Amino acid sequence: MTKKSFISVISHEEQEENRGSVEFQVFRFTNKIRRLTSHLELHKKDYSSQRGLRKILGKRQRLLAFLSKKDGVGYKELISQLNIRKLKTR
Repeated sequence: MTKKSFISVISHEEQEENRGSVEFQVFRFTNKIRRLTSHLELHKKDYSSQRGLRKILGKRQRLLAFLSKKDGVGYKELISQLNIRKLKTR
């Protein structure tokens, strides 16, 4: 998913681009995580990138926890759009 299409999806109510929103931040972190993961598949001993990846994963995890407490429906939609993890079904 490209950045412009995702911005239009998350800001369908607002006319201006809300780049500080939790959803957009999670989207950006997800793109960085995917890039770093593919980089680390080639360069297994790049420990600085491994540390950066762990930091970004922690930031994204905290943002997702905040979003799930604030808006459970929006959290589930974001998870399914970004294909981050499988939702638990009961």
